[in-house]
Amino acid sequence: MTEKNEKPYEPAAGGWGGLNNSMKKVFQGGDATATFKALFQVNQPKGFDCPGCAWPDPADTSIAEFCENGVKAVAAETTGRRVTPEFMAKHSVSGLIKESDFYIEDQGRLTEPLRYNSETDHYERISWEQAFSVIGDKLNSLASPNEAVFYTSGRTSNEAAFLYQLFGRRYGTNNFPDCSNMCHESSGSALGQTIGVGKGTVLLEDFQKADAIFVIGQNPGTNHPRMLTELQHARKRGAAIVSINPLVERGLEEFMHPQDIPAMLTGKRSPISSHYLQPLIGGDLAVLKGMMKFVFAAEEANPGAVLDRGFIDQHTEGLEALKKDIESTLWEDVERESGLSQAEIKSAADVYINARSVIVCWAMGLTQHKHAVPTIQYVVNLLLLGGHLGRPGAGAC
Repeated sequence: MTEKNEKPYEPAAGGWGGLNNSMKKVFQGGDATATFKALFQVNQPKGFDCPGCAWPDPADTSIAEFCENGVKAVAAETTGRRVTPEFMAKHSVSGLIKESDFYIEDQGRLTEPLRYNSETDHYERISWEQAFSVIGDKLNSLASPNEAVFYTSGRTSNEAAFLYQLFGRRYGTNNFPDCSNMCHESSGSALGQTIGVGKGTVLLEDFQKADAIFVIGQNPGTNHPRMLTELQHARKRGAAIVSINPLVERGLEEFMHPQDIPAMLTGKRSPISSHYLQPLIGGDLAVLKGMMKFVFAAEEANPGAVLDRGFIDQHTEGLEALKKDIESTLWEDVERESGLSQAEIKSAADVYINARSVIVCWAMGLTQHKHAVPTIQYVVNLLLLGGHLGRPGAGAC
């Protein structure tokens, strides 16, 4: 069901729509020349990392190694629009709070340091010398460097963030919470408890070797579109791609690479997902347990053909406890909590069972629930059953 002012998006993700939106953003910023110049330095060996997302760069970069989101991020950085002290004098903070994020972003970049005056409710101009003096005096007044926290967000370039953390560590602290603490704290917790490392375990080249890629609670088309290129390549070479998401994302259905000239001219679309499951919101844990019920059943029917016993015996513990938990989970509970039928869950489990190398990817669709940590732990459990960690084409992403 759609709202009155909404309609289904029929074209593939990317394509002419993505290209047109990118160009609009470039010319809306007020300094198209600077934006174009910067874009051809994005993700290049002697350029800078794109601030749009954290998707890694391939070994051989193209001349335009960026996506629609990258264009928007770079256009925002190179915009000719400026937020001057005169603008801040005209607008109180209380007034600006009522405006949308889009409005605030659209005003442009700051031109010099500003300090909030609580008496006037305005940001007021100060010199760079004053700004550095205020910061220095405050840091020097602390009893310990660990009383300071150095925060940055995903909008900060990798290069600036690198210098920032050098400064903080030189000052004497490791207190560097970042946007990942908001997005993926549950991932770090779950992975740290299960495999001892709080980060993903795959490299970009692993996507070129995987037989099956599970994309759970993640929307690459909106958040990191360059991932669609890897999924497109994987699907073309025969890998199964299983998307598990309550919402049908267009990018996980079909994709047209804007830099693929023949496809753009002929309108040829690339299918992405080979299987698409739509569980209830928060139903991913039930889906994973349902898949494991089929995995254990397949192993019982054909011992040694499904579970990687050598890997399990050498690198894991707790198999019997996991098996007992899965056996005690009732199908009626799995179906109720996931909103999916046994047949739908079996279709995903069959992909896992028949794959030699499996990657499981996830994002905030898993991490932002009260039961995010156990859900991600069961993602790892699923990978461990088949020995899908620590080898090419397999792992947690």
